[in-house]
Amino acid sequence: MADQNHELRKAGLKVTLPRVKILHILENATGQHHLSAEDVYKTLLEAGEDVGLATVYRVLTQFETAGLVTRHNFDGGHAVFELTQEEHHDHMVCLDSGEIIEFFDDTIERRQQEIAEEHGYELVDHALVLYVRPKGSGVTRQESSGKK
Repeated sequence: MADQNHELRKAGLKVTLPRVKILHILENATGQHHLSAEDVYKTLLEAGEDVGLATVYRVLTQFETAGLVTRHNFDGGHAVFELTQEEHHDHMVCLDSGEIIEFFDDTIERRQQEIAEEHGYELVDHALVLYVRPKGSGVTRQESSGKK
């Protein structure tokens, strides 16, 4: 609890019970680093906590503004949140299961930098998301979206 209090204060946020509980859920998400507001809300309900969904959305937005979490809007349309990490990483999203896989690749990072420079730009930031299916599923992105 003291760690969460310190993190909240360091981010310039007042320590409140809902903030501490939500931060605790994000820090202890096992096997899933990317949680929607609904995921956080369900976890609170399962723990018997009396925190409303609107409060969860508000706290996550406050965390994002303070730099504690990063919001991602992947292809499915709904936002998911992960604790902000010092180390950069990219994402793969499985179109069949919704699983989000984090990865880092030096070659990709270097090529992105080179491409920006080749076009006369300095790369400031980027987000790479690969939408994938398990090999052998036999469905292309155009087919799954109705495009042919």
